[in-house]
Amino acid sequence: MKKFILTYAILSAFCALAYSGTERYSGKDKEIMQPAPPPCEWYRSNEWDVSIWGAYAFSETDNNRTGIEDTDDLALYGTYDRFVSADHAWGGGLDAKYFFHRYFGIGLEGFALAGRSLHAELDHGSQSISEERYDVDHHTVGGVLGTLTLRYPIGCSRFAPYVWAGGGGIFGGSNDRPVGHDVVDPFLADHFQNSDESRGMGQFGGGLEIRITRHVGFTGDFSWNVVDGPHNNFGMARSGINFAF
Repeated sequence: MKKFILTYAILSAFCALAYSGTERYSGKDKEIMQPAPPPCEWYRSNEWDVSIWGAYAFSETDNNRTGIEDTDDLALYGTYDRFVSADHAWGGGLDAKYFFHRYFGIGLEGFALAGRSLHAELDHGSQSISEERYDVDHHTVGGVLGTLTLRYPIGCSRFAPYVWAGGGGIFGGSNDRPVGHDVVDPFLADHFQNSDESRGMGQFGGGLEIRITRHVGFTGDFSWNVVDGPHNNFGMARSGINFAF
């Protein structure tokens, strides 16, 4: 009987404690409010974005340049990129954009690429050498464009796909072109020269930004660049970091 009474007393004490933990206060007691969740502000209207990125560019035209003997003796040149590079080029750039709306922004982009072209040197003509050959021409290609960007932040996530288009100018291209006619054989070029050229260009592409914080994000995208003139177009893949203010 004593054990029963003791057990009953202990259970009653536990029940009283449990009830006291769930007791609600009224009257002058103040209700404690939970803080509201933070607003979805990974991507905002009236936002300035400044991006710095590295780039890899490749020419649209395959490098099917003829051998130097055919260039020298038969005036056959083949097809090859006439502006940026014989094959590919590395570089980088930056752009600044103002998003007057969460989804739309305008900006200015600049980039530079380390171009590499070939230059035919002949064993005849006014600038002849003892043995014909292709010489390497290193040059820097730069571009400046105005852009319009459309982005679509996915809900309140950190991810925002985007597309853009722009237009402007590109300069520093190197075009290996035949010049004049050989005195002995007018069918052949007198010599070749790489001319520095500037052209108009258009650009369009798409990519994805991932915000690490509300002010820093990683970007990766691909663009296609249309340059005035034949055999000048190129693709460009970019990755970098974006700072949002």
